[in-house]
Amino acid sequence: MSAGESRLPASWSRGQELKPANFIRLSQLRKLRGCEQVAAICYRVRSGTIEFLLVQTGGRRWIFPKGSAEPGLSNAQAAALEAFEEAGVHGRIEEVPFARYIRVKSGSPPIEVTTHAYLCAVSRLDPPQESNRKPTWFPPEKAKRRLKDARPDDFGADLCRIIDTALVRIRQLHR
Repeated sequence: MSAGESRLPASWSRGQELKPANFIRLSQLRKLRGCEQVAAICYRVRSGTIEFLLVQTGGRRWIFPKGSAEPGLSNAQAAALEAFEEAGVHGRIEEVPFARYIRVKSGSPPIEVTTHAYLCAVSRLDPPQESNRKPTWFPPEKAKRRLKDARPDDFGADLCRIIDTALVRIRQLHR
């Protein structure tokens, strides 16, 4: 290439006005790809009865301790951390998720949130790190009713399916 020549594509002429590129903010990009969360499905067996630990949100709904996957932690470690922060849980968490559920959050555009569920056998509870949570033990059927309250039918059904799948897995573990 000699002096004065350009490396611009032939279709571009000198002096042609270039339009600025459209940039997408990182926060918008994350919303477009969806989101991954982790949940600790905390349980205990007392007198042969399985109970599940749910936490109450600020909106007064019941849910599993859950949150975003954390950089530097495995998803199982992130789920265990959520259980500790939201419910004061100490226990043994499985390294592999036993189920997942998907929820679509409304918005523009709608965001698909996939939550990976990890089974956590609770050995003891301390007061939660987050003061706005109310961890409470429920038998399976009552846990399902609490999880369905004030939720769309399909999302409530997915949460109930998590309880049913957990029951099968817990019974396998305790044989």
